[in-house]
Amino acid sequence: MGGVETEDKNVLKNRENLYRLIISQLFYDGHQTLAVSLSSLVQADPPCPPSDRLYHLVQCGLQHEPDAPRPVTKVESLLGAGLDLEYETDIQSLAPEPALYETAYVTSHKGQCRAGAFSADGNLVATGSVDASIKILDVERMLAKSAPDAEDRSSVHDQQGHPVIRTLYDHLEEVTSLEFHPKELILASGSSDFTIKLFDFSKTSVRKAYKTITDSEPIRCMNFHPSGDFLLVGTSHPVLRMYDANTAQCYVCCFPSHQHTDEITSVKFSMDAKMYASGSKDGSIKLWDGVSSKCVNTFKNAHDGNEVSSICFTRNGKYLLSSGMDSLIKLWELSTSRCLIAYTGAGTTGKQEHRAQAVFNHTEDYVMFPDEATTSLCVWNSRNASRKQLLSLGHNGAVRHLVHSPNSPAFLTCSDDFRARFWFRRMAH
Repeated sequence: MGGVETEDKNVLKNRENLYRLIISQLFYDGHQTLAVSLSSLVQADPPCPPSDRLYHLVQCGLQHEPDAPRPVTKVESLLGAGLDLEYETDIQSLAPEPALYETAYVTSHKGQCRAGAFSADGNLVATGSVDASIKILDVERMLAKSAPDAEDRSSVHDQQGHPVIRTLYDHLEEVTSLEFHPKELILASGSSDFTIKLFDFSKTSVRKAYKTITDSEPIRCMNFHPSGDFLLVGTSHPVLRMYDANTAQCYVCCFPSHQHTDEITSVKFSMDAKMYASGSKDGSIKLWDGVSSKCVNTFKNAHDGNEVSSICFTRNGKYLLSSGMDSLIKLWELSTSRCLIAYTGAGTTGKQEHRAQAVFNHTEDYVMFPDEATTSLCVWNSRNASRKQLLSLGHNGAVRHLVHSPNSPAFLTCSDDFRARFWFRRMAH
């Protein structure tokens, strides 16, 4: 234990030296009020003299940084590097602000719309309802319907037909969760009727599922493993399930103490599948090893005891974004288990009644969250939490599900007003 204590003392000492260098640099540069304020905040003793030593240290450090950039992945070449606060200080977003998106299409169910999903390639969306129905819609057709050029719209309509390409009926109760298979033309749906249904929608005549997995509890949330072979499932029961999508075999962690103590509200795999996360009504977020399925970390009272509404990983797996019933959105650094950024200002009229999702846009430059009281979209710069312009979502009821396209400026809102709205930002030609 002595070694760990020594290490902690060294870290604290280094931080203290860093703060002193910052205060001295501020004094040196003439920012006296700021320097005095920071000095009293960190209780700098003895007082720090004006000095530009920090400037020279930074200069030396920058000269020794490696010139060769790290290899860029295929996803990064298309969408940018994503969120990485370790290296970024002055990133300018090229993605459009979500407040500039417009409604391109509206579809209606016969009951409240509670679930939505995008396919991995962003070409399809699915919506699910309390009326137990599911719709699959073609993104290109929705955009053609709302194209500014009426002539183009009518010709495309003649060729392609209606945006709703499938309507699926195989549940007995509310559809609570939808997930597209990452590689196949398969849609998974979870329901309050205790079942998960797998639909092969490559067949135009399909109405019913080709496989049904029956659980002992109502299904609340799901997420496919990036390979598509496994389905992570959260139910009204505290124990997290992992289903083999091919055999329907169910796996659970063998340590009861690792499990949540209340209903599971959100589950997500990291993109490399090395880890997955779960959020719960018990107020905690748990991180699980993707191979052993053991819980490796728990953020207790992640939202001050309020239930966790949503979680999602950044593409690089370094951070986790969470939202809670306290209307706060938090960015967690997984290597240190710290909340790095809190995105505040949504839900100022009091505690939420319904769960809402915090999501990134496709480039991870913005964080988006639907405000329940005003039915508008709150948006922040993901890197510094500065508030961006609000967007009125045009629904007559609470937005119960929000999901953004994985690769284009588009998102879907599902509401208690029975409608799902598809939003898109057309680029000026």
